[in-house]
Amino acid sequence: MNEKETPRIAPVTRRNFITATSGAGGIAAILTGCATRKEATKPAVATAAVLTAANAAHAAHTDTLKIALIGCGGRGSGAANQALTTPNVKLVAMADAFQDRLDGALSAISKLQAGKVDVPKERQFIGFDGYKQAIALADVVLLATPPGFRPIHFEEAVRQGKHVFMEKPVATDAGGIRKVLAAAEEAKRKNLKVGVGLQRHHQPGYLETLQRLHSGAIGDIHTVRVYWNDGGVWVNPRKESQTEMEFQLRNWYYFNWLCGDHINEQHIHNLDVGCWIKNDFPIRVHGMGGRQVRTAKEYGEIYDHHACEYEFRDGARMFSQCRHIRGAWSSVTEHCVGNKGNADVSAHSIKTGTGDPWRFRSDAKIDPYQQEHDDLFKAIRNDLPYNEAANGAHSTLTAIMGRMATYSGKIVEREAALNSKINLMPDRFAWDAMPKSLPDAQGFYAVAVPGTTTTV
Repeated sequence: MNEKETPRIAPVTRRNFITATSGAGGIAAILTGCATRKEATKPAVATAAVLTAANAAHAAHTDTLKIALIGCGGRGSGAANQALTTPNVKLVAMADAFQDRLDGALSAISKLQAGKVDVPKERQFIGFDGYKQAIALADVVLLATPPGFRPIHFEEAVRQGKHVFMEKPVATDAGGIRKVLAAAEEAKRKNLKVGVGLQRHHQPGYLETLQRLHSGAIGDIHTVRVYWNDGGVWVNPRKESQTEMEFQLRNWYYFNWLCGDHINEQHIHNLDVGCWIKNDFPIRVHGMGGRQVRTAKEYGEIYDHHACEYEFRDGARMFSQCRHIRGAWSSVTEHCVGNKGNADVSAHSIKTGTGDPWRFRSDAKIDPYQQEHDDLFKAIRNDLPYNEAANGAHSTLTAIMGRMATYSGKIVEREAALNSKINLMPDRFAWDAMPKSLPDAQGFYAVAVPGTTTTV
């Protein structure tokens, strides 16, 4: 599948995005994390007057919303359970590349949500194209396949006029980012509601901490530090009967067309918070990384560590680390320093030179994974402006820029990254199709070499 040529897209800052609605329990759901008072007064892109007949029919609290799950792994099962926990919803269709994944998810979800699952065999779709049929049966679509498929699935859901929740990251290469940005604009025109699984934007501690930072609690923020250093994830050993396509799909985490490397799949959370702190996206990045410990052939083509320095347009820097090495220092956190103090954002605490340190405290037990679904369904039922897709795309691009920089060893500019014509996706999706990254005679995949590899 070749990427289509797309118009050049100028860099977009968080201040351009439509934001603002209120979350359940009176908690402000700052959808992109950067709404200003001025932006909060802007009208929605579309109004109830331009709702499609299908959307208008499901605006009331009493109507049952039909849900389709696309991608039936662990995160898909979790997202479906959280969506079904909201009132007046029903799971009516599921799609996955593998029957065993769909069967396992259907069994687990049915046990958790008895009475809210109605997915007979004729509404179970297996293979690469089943997502289109599943989307057609629903009002709200949950997209939870490996990230490489996210752009085409989101594009199709918007084309069919469906509300969407999609997991992060939203793409693995620049062409995918451009698809998501275009579909995000179309979703606005159609008044479709779109949530993205960057759940920190729905977590009270983060919301209160960021509000204080944006109000000047530590002055001008000049340094941000973000980390996802941990031990790594699973491996599914190769089986003799598998085609190369099936092996890579079963081990999607280790192939860039599917995952985008762990800087994209996991570290996006912390990078997104760093951008939220700055109310902007970085304009360039340089960095280094490699495979030092996780070098066996089953780990595909991705690195086991990345370290990046991002630059924002005001000169501020964001220092980023992510690592998949067991037994090493572990940290999944975000921090920042201003000219009047500093903050441990992940611990929801702020220190200044005067007064006692502030720390967020609350007796409320709010699960941000659940809250992001509650906020999305509230927006659907009350026709509130709600579109997290552009923020998700630009935070994903920030992560992809980091991978481009560590793989190439070069400084990567945001605009060049966004307009890159390098396409990671296979030319076609079929079990006998060949991905672009293939093993050598010994079963090893080519790994990027800084100074040699071209990424933009």
